[in-house]
Amino acid sequence: MKSFFKIFFASILALIVFTILGVMVLIGIAASASSSEKPVIASDAVLVLDLSNPFKERVQENPFAALTSDENFETPSLYEMVRLIEHAKQDANVKGIYILASDNANGFGASEEIRKALLDFRKSKKFVVAYGETISQKGYAIANVAQKIFVHPQGGLEWAGFSSNLIFLKGMLDKLEIKPQIIYAGKFKSATEPLRETQMTEANRLQTSVWLGDLYNQFLYQTAAARNLDTALIRSLAVEGKIQTAADAVKYNLIDGLKYDDQIKNEITGRLNLQINSKINFIFFGEYAKSVTLDDYAVSEKIAVIYANGDIVGGAGTDEEVASDDYKELIRKARLDKSVKAIVLRVNSPGGSALASDVIWREVSLAKKEKPVIVSMGDVAASGGYYIACNANKVFANESTITGSIGVFSIIPNIESFLKNKIGITTDRVKTGPYADMGSMDRALTAPEIRFFQASTDSIYHTFKSRVSEGRKKNMEYVDSIAQGRVWTGSRGLSVGLVDEIGTLSDAIKAAAAMAKVKSYKLKEYPEKKNILEQLFTNYKRNISMQLIESELGPDQLMIMQQFKKVKAMVGVPQAKLPYTVIVH
Repeated sequence: MKSFFKIFFASILALIVFTILGVMVLIGIAASASSSEKPVIASDAVLVLDLSNPFKERVQENPFAALTSDENFETPSLYEMVRLIEHAKQDANVKGIYILASDNANGFGASEEIRKALLDFRKSKKFVVAYGETISQKGYAIANVAQKIFVHPQGGLEWAGFSSNLIFLKGMLDKLEIKPQIIYAGKFKSATEPLRETQMTEANRLQTSVWLGDLYNQFLYQTAAARNLDTALIRSLAVEGKIQTAADAVKYNLIDGLKYDDQIKNEITGRLNLQINSKINFIFFGEYAKSVTLDDYAVSEKIAVIYANGDIVGGAGTDEEVASDDYKELIRKARLDKSVKAIVLRVNSPGGSALASDVIWREVSLAKKEKPVIVSMGDVAASGGYYIACNANKVFANESTITGSIGVFSIIPNIESFLKNKIGITTDRVKTGPYADMGSMDRALTAPEIRFFQASTDSIYHTFKSRVSEGRKKNMEYVDSIAQGRVWTGSRGLSVGLVDEIGTLSDAIKAAAAMAKVKSYKLKEYPEKKNILEQLFTNYKRNISMQLIESELGPDQLMIMQQFKKVKAMVGVPQAKLPYTVIVH
């Protein structure tokens, strides 16, 4: 018994000590996070832009950063990156930017905004140098703004053109005896094609060829302008497969030379007028962000920037979803705040629930009656993403934004044969009316039920088009001609009237300020940043789970699994959603 009490009290003591240490660590993190002390950027600084980092719409914070010595612990948001590059243009201590361009984890819209900021930075006559052991086409899409581009002598430059691949699940569903039962409105509404076809329909092939061609043409035109080359020539280099080695890329002037890492460092020391092998003051943008102040906090008037990033869902959602309950409150909060003079809704969403989209549309419409509402489109603002955008005072998009996709669909799977023939399960029921169990997955829809679902889908589609007609001031016949679920790039969206101007988030904010007639303002960003404890515990389990799955399966398999989950979430809920996840190789 004496031994038992020894162990018991020792355990209690250990638990108390552990708890006290844990509290001290949290206090230390909070104190460090709240510290107002800013790092000082020494002279001859070279900012490092690592394109393998995805610059998301909101800052990706690391609450444990205070306990580490990692200088690149916090990745700035996309807009913060753009503003930091603008600030660096005027910063006498910053002499240039070094782009790590092996790969680019950012979408085409985000890349376009970063590229424009770098082009503006070059007007300062400071240097921009890009390097990668091998450089992907997406990496090159930004790196081609540099005065000098180098690759490893044994590396290379990807130069083969763009492709977009779709995975079709119909064959698998047929073997499993699962019938998806799909109702849709819009001949281009190909969101459900992977479930009902074994290859692209002609309508989908047409629209994909057009938007993919637009993205590729933009890539070629920008490269030709940046490198002083002929567009037809560089297109032929891909068609004829002439870029197979790093030396080929030099031969055709797509890059400037072949260098090892130490030679790149010597290139930069030369530009800094330092001796060879001198230490270079490399500063990652995460550290640079902590050294500067981008907003004048003494100003009272505000521009609200609301980031609608992710799938649109009903009710409450996660940080990576645009949930109707959450966003109607955010927009309402900005509308009722008298110090907020204008609202910029940054949309980076492929859409989702049609009902949730309408809930958010209503709040945008109410806000528009009281103050200017400007939409800025990111990589994707399509289907439900366009639904919530269409009634703004003005809509901005990047040339490479994917938008439109005005259409609706519903999925009601029938798994009766799968249950019976594959795993031996049968079902039975008692009901008080013929439609009491309408939409059940363990039986086929009847002909009247199909008519009901089609009528509901057509009604939602009509409402969607009427929202666009009202917001864009176009008649319904014209809206129908550009709707039908068709996907457009931002540049084509401008030509057909879905978009008002080609421009970045920065351009949209300036337009909002001009419409509100305010010259001095600070930004109020929504959703607001979480405090340190919220950062530690919100979505902790989810993030750990995703990391474990990705480490075991790899990023491609994780993406496929996530797509299956999204399909499951769409069952029985009318969707205004992009046809597919846009992946360009």
